[in-house]
Amino acid sequence: MKYNVHTLPNGIRLLHVPAASAISHACIIVNSGSRDEQESKSGLAHFIEHLIFKRTEKRNTNQILNRLESVGADLNAYTTKEYTCIHASFLNPYLDRTLDLFNDIVFHSTFPEEEIEKEKSVVLDEIASYLDQPEEAIYDDFEDLVFAGHPLGRNILGTTESVGKLNKKDILQFIATNYHTDKIVVAVLGNYSLNKVVKIGSKHYSDIPANLHTATRIAPLKVEPITQTFQKPIQQAHAMLGAQAYSLQHPYKTGLLLLNNLLGGTGMSSVLNLQIREKYGIAYTIETGYSPLSDTGIFTLYFGTDKEKVNKAWALIFKEFKKLKDKPLTEVQLQKAKNKFIGQIALGEENRIGLIISMAKSLIDYDKIDDLQTVFRKIQAVSTTDMANITHEILDESNLTSLTFYPLA
Repeated sequence: MKYNVHTLPNGIRLLHVPAASAISHACIIVNSGSRDEQESKSGLAHFIEHLIFKRTEKRNTNQILNRLESVGADLNAYTTKEYTCIHASFLNPYLDRTLDLFNDIVFHSTFPEEEIEKEKSVVLDEIASYLDQPEEAIYDDFEDLVFAGHPLGRNILGTTESVGKLNKKDILQFIATNYHTDKIVVAVLGNYSLNKVVKIGSKHYSDIPANLHTATRIAPLKVEPITQTFQKPIQQAHAMLGAQAYSLQHPYKTGLLLLNNLLGGTGMSSVLNLQIREKYGIAYTIETGYSPLSDTGIFTLYFGTDKEKVNKAWALIFKEFKKLKDKPLTEVQLQKAKNKFIGQIALGEENRIGLIISMAKSLIDYDKIDDLQTVFRKIQAVSTTDMANITHEILDESNLTSLTFYPLA
């Protein structure tokens, strides 16, 4: 997909993606997330994402929420380990209104004390709700094992203790330290000319003072694999397996994305779903995941089943791992896996808000955006030798950490 990038004097980049549609999509992404927090301020990035919708220098909460929703638009936001993203979908005439609101909430929020205290209760409820879902909570506990002692291992939401202590000074200091203008992308996908996007983007963002990044993030150390089990007041067992994996820049990143999709990725025809669920009826959900980050990554496997079936599930999983390691994929098998992955990526482009967010992240991570044909070429370039090497490294049982939640006896 064609795109244009215009860099403002303060370093903020405007990403323009032309698309012939009556609906437009936009986002502002800040390359700052939970990994950039101090341990005692855990949850701060996510807390800020909540508070920017509360009050700005010229708008109250109702005015912020109604600014786009009053014209039928959708406005939302989320926080990850490395990003904060605000995004919206709207009718074409409302681009100026959208970029103005993004500017207002990101750069002109006032964080009144009463809203800070009120939102703490909301986030604490969110944390409690999350802990009540073992299939979600186990992911955070698992990341804490894989990235032990590192900010990447901490829950994005924070803890009840850390969130309860957050204050306005913490918020302003975090923004000043982490909201670097040369690590911010404002992206627009819609039926606009480049000149219009640059004109409106410059109007709202050129006056933001430059705040260029200087410090670099500290990569996590490798940790010794461990096996942990816990009993919890739950009905079903939940289990995870995995380890640190390749970063965004690693030459094997594409190969591991391919292996992940083959093993337990999207769809019902993955190796593990066919063997564990369809053949033996052991687990309702079994999936793998791979999240590459700026300086590391994580590969995970999750399943949920009755506690009596956990050992059988592990045995079958490791049996499939052994098959992949002992008998590498043939050219025909690998091409089938590539065809499936390429088709899924192509279909994913229909999710236009997801597409523009992905493109904005790519601009931050790589200073460029690969078009579909380039992405497909990279997938096709993965060899059977690459896949064998990746499989032996990632699926090496001696390097894998496991965590299992069992129902109370």
